[in-house]
Amino acid sequence: MAKHRLRRGNRLQFSTGSLLIAAGVGVGAFLLPVAPAAAEPITIPGIGTFEVPGVPPVPPAPAPAPNPGPLPGPLPAPPALPSTHGAQALAAAESKIGSPYVWGATGPNAFDCSGLVQWAYKQAGISVPRTTYDQVNGGSPVDKGSLQPGDLVLFNGANHVGLYAGNGTVVHAPTSGQPVKQAPLDSMPFYAARRY
Repeated sequence: MAKHRLRRGNRLQFSTGSLLIAAGVGVGAFLLPVAPAAAEPITIPGIGTFEVPGVPPVPPAPAPAPNPGPLPGPLPAPPALPSTHGAQALAAAESKIGSPYVWGATGPNAFDCSGLVQWAYKQAGISVPRTTYDQVNGGSPVDKGSLQPGDLVLFNGANHVGLYAGNGTVVHAPTSGQPVKQAPLDSMPFYAARRY
């Protein structure tokens, strides 16, 4: 019987030792993955926060760019196209400032006074007579105090014509040796005005 007890004791010692070794391996296996302190919690929205060993930390999301606020003002409007035929004709005449005066010329590179007016209105789609004497008899009469940009202004008994440019000025083809230019309305004797 003594032998049997011995075996039993050995069996018990062996079982206890095996248990201690197994426990040590289990605890070690449990502790080893936790040992690298580099593990950071990972949060999955709607699920939870988990620590995953061996996963490098996720860098924080960059801060959102600051809101610059409203723009400093409205964008500038594109230049408006002239809305009336007179304003369109004036814009065409102003584009020819500096062009030479040539008696009898009707453009597009040289003009006399009535030729400039006729050419400018043609660019606006309006037919105006060729000479100052015919131009003064067409269109609608306008008082000097009611002039609008593009109105025809006739001077010296209808011997000369220009287009009213606003602010007391006219654009005209003055005479030989002087190019198309802008001049004060009162620099010539006013005779009549017409609106086409």
